[in-house]
Amino acid sequence: MTHDEILQGLYDNTLVGNAPEVKDLVNAGLEDGMDPEKMLYDALIPSLEEVGARFERGDYFVPEMLIAARAMQGALDILRPLLAETGAQQVGTFVMGTVKGDVHDIGKNLVNIMLEGAGFQVWDLGVNVAPETFVEKIKEHKPEIVGFSAFLTTTMPMFKANINALEKAGIRDQVIVMVGGAPVTQEYADAVGADGYAADASTAVRMAKDLIQKKRAAVPA
Repeated sequence: MTHDEILQGLYDNTLVGNAPEVKDLVNAGLEDGMDPEKMLYDALIPSLEEVGARFERGDYFVPEMLIAARAMQGALDILRPLLAETGAQQVGTFVMGTVKGDVHDIGKNLVNIMLEGAGFQVWDLGVNVAPETFVEKIKEHKPEIVGFSAFLTTTMPMFKANINALEKAGIRDQVIVMVGGAPVTQEYADAVGADGYAADASTAVRMAKDLIQKKRAAVPA
């Protein structure tokens, strides 16, 4: 196969979520001396962006997004160590977790895969994450963004508790706060003082990039 055929195959198979074929193509590309970054930026990321666009248009639904994201995850598992070696440019660092009292993680995991696919370094704290754990991990990893996910109306108040904990720790100004989850709305995000809210994974990635660019533009170099 030519390199162009491998790239096209990666794009097409990620789009339909054919994980075994995506893995095989990544390995075939690497054996043939292809640049890991080229596979990521010329095939895998554009494919996942198309998945997001199809979701926004209503042509794709969550199951299609999930299988495409899983195919992408398989490719990332192979490429991640190689990209780290080449010093591939990170878009930014993201600490993510489902808030205390909530153990839902499908939406969070999907956002994580999409973020990683878009070039973010993601630290996933898992589910049922206490405010003090968020504070500790933000201090440790120094992310540009922290993401709070809640799937239940009863756990949404933890957004405010988490933001209060960041303020108390004196680190609220250092990090962009994004929130999301099925019952969350823009109005609620505004009310608790979050910097961003996204209704779905592809919007979350776009917004994360925008918020980081705005923050960097506002900080005098």
